[in-house]
Amino acid sequence: MAYDDTTFRRTGDETTESDPAAYRRRVQYDDTAGTTLDQSLRSPVTATGATQSAEEDGRDRLGIHLSWEVMLLVAAAVIGFLLQREDSAALQRPALDALLVTGASIGLLTLGAGLTLRAGVPNLAIGPIALAAAVQYAENSDKGLVQAIVPAMIVAAAASLAVGLIVTVLHVPGWAATLAAAFGVIVYIQLRPGPVNVQGDWDPTSQAFLLFGGFAVLAVVGAGLGAIGPVRRFLGRTRPTGDPAQRRGVTAAVPAMLTLPLSSLFATGAGVLIAAGADGPIAPETGFEWTGIAIGLALLAGTSAYGRRGGIFGTLFAVTALTLFLRYQVLLELDIALFAIAGSLMVAGLVVTRFVESYGSPYAGRTPEEWNAAPSGGANWSPTLPETWNTPATPAPRSDRWDDGPWGANR
Repeated sequence: MAYDDTTFRRTGDETTESDPAAYRRRVQYDDTAGTTLDQSLRSPVTATGATQSAEEDGRDRLGIHLSWEVMLLVAAAVIGFLLQREDSAALQRPALDALLVTGASIGLLTLGAGLTLRAGVPNLAIGPIALAAAVQYAENSDKGLVQAIVPAMIVAAAASLAVGLIVTVLHVPGWAATLAAAFGVIVYIQLRPGPVNVQGDWDPTSQAFLLFGGFAVLAVVGAGLGAIGPVRRFLGRTRPTGDPAQRRGVTAAVPAMLTLPLSSLFATGAGVLIAAGADGPIAPETGFEWTGIAIGLALLAGTSAYGRRGGIFGTLFAVTALTLFLRYQVLLELDIALFAIAGSLMVAGLVVTRFVESYGSPYAGRTPEEWNAAPSGGANWSPTLPETWNTPATPAPRSDRWDDGPWGANR
């Protein structure tokens, strides 16, 4: 026997209902009619057609990001005003050219961090990669710009591709795999016995506007593409939605394989700009302070630490604000350590992530469990036990005398 209805379906021995309220009404009706229902023989009720939640669907509210970006723009304007008041020549050439080169190098690092954060595979090696590229450029810049940069870019892209393959095949967190890669890069850096002098004479300030303009275009255009629903959902397929060990298909591996090498190329370019614009030799340190600054800025710009969500102009405004602040604190002789700045940015960025995650989703869908457990009339309802159950009245015991009952009374 098989029949189908909008609220009740039966196929063979399996019974399902899509409307728990209808099921309760039917049970109450059967009890009122005096029908005895054997619940031990009834299959559990399951809900069908549950509404897909916003997390599964991947929809986001970009208005939250735009509102926060207005605040970032105001903060950058205030810092710029304070800097201008402290030193009227700070925003004029040639000092402005140095600011733009600094902003371009920090911006490239932030682009790499934000890209991998959106993909759910944060690259913790971008700081060491940038410092290694700076060391590579310092040692070989006298051989020409191409010979100094291209080998570093090839090595960085190939190594990041290998890390992306590890993340994909083993399905391990991107931050753990890139942290291991960062240790290997640091070993390469610290093989130097001391600071490395820059051998070349290329001055990036002569192309300052072009460099910063290129970063600005990449930031806005890339974020604009990320605001497109299908692109954003594809890029954020590794965003955790349940068991982190559960694979989400082959296409989930593509964002990691693309974003990790691309972020490493951005970090390499940033390292070259840092070395070319440096006033002295490049010290063989760890570079982790630049990782903290880049990831902190990406989070402060509105990119979620959980992946996928991000704004449009946040990276540009956050990088501009920090670049102005770095120059401002030098003028005030505050001498703030880069690690302290990185830690402060990380804390502020995590607060922004909480804000984005709390208000960035259009609605929260109800799961099948919540649907089955939906209360009605102030009582809890269970699929195996209706909230209203009337125990049938016990029939009177039969007598052995043939003249008892209505027939005997009419003798």
